[in-house]
Amino acid sequence: MAIQLSEEAVKHVKELKRAQNLPEDVFLRMGVKGGGCSGLSYLLEFDNELRPQDKQFEIDGVKVVCDAKSYLYLNSTTLDYVKQGLQAGFAFVNPNAKSSCGCGSSFSA
Repeated sequence: MAIQLSEEAVKHVKELKRAQNLPEDVFLRMGVKGGGCSGLSYLLEFDNELRPQDKQFEIDGVKVVCDAKSYLYLNSTTLDYVKQGLQAGFAFVNPNAKSSCGCGSSFSA
């Protein structure tokens, strides 16, 4: 499998890059780090430095990069962009997560 982005996530990432006037070589970095109320936290940021162990994906014109260690937790994950009422934001749909916190920003594997 691989990392996926929903249609809404692709649209929003492109809008963010355009709004921030980011150059073409900037990509979306997805990752996992220790912390958060469930033990592991998601990382989502723009970056332009590839590392030797990075895995790269191209999804509908959006370049996504994930380090090898994070990929163990994020394989088969879909990044979505969800709007509910007055709130909107990225959401990780991760089949590898055994549990997650109420805010959706951390999980346990």
